[in-house]
Amino acid sequence: MRSLQYNLSWDYQNYSPFHRQGDILLVTLQFSFFIFIDFIRQNKSSIQYQKRAKWLVKKIIKLGPTFIKIGQALSTRPDLIPLEYIKEFSKLQDRVPPFLSKDAISIIEEELGEKIDNIYHKFEPEPIAAASLGQVHLAILNTGEKVVIKVQRQGLEKLFKLDFQVLKTLISFGDRFIIGFKKYNLKLIYEEFFSILFAEIDYIKEGQNADRFRLNFLEDKRIIVPKVYWQYTTKKVLTLEYLPGIKINDIDTLIEKNIPVKPLIELGICTYLKQLLIDGFFQSDPHPGNMAVNNNGSIIFYDFGAMAEVKGLAQEQMVQTFFAMMRKDADQVLDTLVYMGLIEPMGDMTAIKRLISFSLTRFLDKPVDINAFREISAEIYIMFEQQPFRLPPQMTFIIKALTTLDGIARNLDPQYSLLSASQPFIRNIARSTTPSNIIVTIARQGKMFLQQQLQKPSRLENTIQNFQERLEQGELQIRIRSLENERITKTIYLALKALIYTCLTGFSLLNGILLISTIYHSWAVILFGLTGLFTLLLLRSLITLTLSEKLLK
Repeated sequence: MRSLQYNLSWDYQNYSPFHRQGDILLVTLQFSFFIFIDFIRQNKSSIQYQKRAKWLVKKIIKLGPTFIKIGQALSTRPDLIPLEYIKEFSKLQDRVPPFLSKDAISIIEEELGEKIDNIYHKFEPEPIAAASLGQVHLAILNTGEKVVIKVQRQGLEKLFKLDFQVLKTLISFGDRFIIGFKKYNLKLIYEEFFSILFAEIDYIKEGQNADRFRLNFLEDKRIIVPKVYWQYTTKKVLTLEYLPGIKINDIDTLIEKNIPVKPLIELGICTYLKQLLIDGFFQSDPHPGNMAVNNNGSIIFYDFGAMAEVKGLAQEQMVQTFFAMMRKDADQVLDTLVYMGLIEPMGDMTAIKRLISFSLTRFLDKPVDINAFREISAEIYIMFEQQPFRLPPQMTFIIKALTTLDGIARNLDPQYSLLSASQPFIRNIARSTTPSNIIVTIARQGKMFLQQQLQKPSRLENTIQNFQERLEQGELQIRIRSLENERITKTIYLALKALIYTCLTGFSLLNGILLISTIYHSWAVILFGLTGLFTLLLLRSLITLTLSEKLLK
């Protein structure tokens, strides 16, 4: 396996919280400065994006598992970040540098209590894959079965505790000093995030998750889950059945093997709908490194460390929201999103309702076109100004899983439609006779949807109805030039504010570095603290400026 060589500071045993904060802050400052310079110079070329993306990937790998997980999620979102970043972030899926084979063998021998030659008939010292939490080796058991062995990196628990403290400090600071920051409940979200990360480094728990997942799909032969060899499994070593396959986003190989893409997308979407809406137990990190396809078009699931559960009440709400989306019922979607806590109620919900209606009408059964949002730019501008959205912790990971899966589907087929891909799931559930509260709810909603599809009004009736709704909602409006002038003025103001924060950040950082080795080192600590404050303010200004710029295009 070819590996990328990096100086992984987080692998050091003497890594301190102060150094960790410094590393994170330094990367944040450097990247913010690069983005700001590119913005000022209006340098948006593909070569420049690629250059920044390569630099950022190296820094993410140096920062370790917490940030690698974020990069992996972003690697499947071509609708959110430039393709140059997508290509570089995809390297985080399976090209994270491995650790030394002798260290892996030592961990296996220590965990299993025997010498490596006594445990396996054959063991491949060269890893076949490496990830942020561990690496994978091939082996043959003495009984003849071919297996893969996941061996955990050393020091992960200590590193997670460091990141937990760093993020806790940053979020507490934001809650206290940044207006509107507290309402997003980021403290609960990061606690939930780290609870999943800590669960991922318990391979016994992962093995139990794999067994539970296999049981949930026991009747579906198109979903394959590797067998766990419990005799050779501990908290830091996991032994699984060897099931090779084609990486799920490897479109070229899928075409070469004559594996049809459309049924594969349908299977993936329906599988996740079952996980979320029926089982209430789902894989929260479905990146391409965790899913593969065999020659028959079946999907193989590999990683069961990042699993999450949906409670019964939330599950029923999700069912109602999903089918309301299928029916394109904007009122029902809005009501359930407010009830679930995803949207904060306001006095005037017209802008949000129109955005939901617009999205359901334009993007549910065809690819997302970001440029189409220009048609309702005024409403989006108001919506982002008031910032009504918030994400409860559990919903954060549901949305992360769904958006990651959506990104994989769009990579396979740019014309992919959620509405079409979910039809097999809806039909099967509508015909189900299994006695279960959640099944009954899904069946009822599914039948309503199918009935609506059969009773669709004519095109003329649709046109008249849509025109009437737009009149009633005040969506037909006259745009005046003064609004555009106000937005341009605000953009200039934001750019100037970002420039001031950049200067203050650089000034405090440079002076802190100059004073750290002098008798005035105590002042350096204060200056570093100010650097952190100015960095947060700079990031907030840049994000607001970027959103404003995109909405004005």
